[in-house]
Amino acid sequence: MAARERMIARRFGGANATRTGGVRRKKKNVHKTATSDDKKLTTTLKRIGVTNIPAIEEVNMFKNDGEVIHFVGPKVQASVGANTYVVSGQSETKKLQDLLPGIINELGQENLDQLKEIAGNFPGGEAGAGDDDDDVPDLVENFEEASK
Repeated sequence: MAARERMIARRFGGANATRTGGVRRKKKNVHKTATSDDKKLTTTLKRIGVTNIPAIEEVNMFKNDGEVIHFVGPKVQASVGANTYVVSGQSETKKLQDLLPGIINELGQENLDQLKEIAGNFPGGEAGAGDDDDDVPDLVENFEEASK
């Protein structure tokens, strides 16, 4: 009887109750690759029904802190029905001042306000503008009267 109780205690109770035998094997980590993410993204975009928009040379995305995400030669895709636009390619984060003057026609009202603030912060901005006419010669005579 005592042997039977020891056998039951050894099998079903005691300190080693959770162990069933054998070596514990570690779980293998599955590494996600960028290609698998890209494949998932492309299948999702195909399901949405995006179409390529050709002949776009650059894309600028304006951030609230005055920086611009600048794409040169991006691949742009759009799905109007899903209200989704995809811009892919190499991007650079630049300051608004770095892209001037070629970006002025793309600026909205809030970006123009930021540009005015930036111009006011430059040393010798508006206050020094009147002092720089040393190189401009004074007008000696009136050209309209000379042409008569």
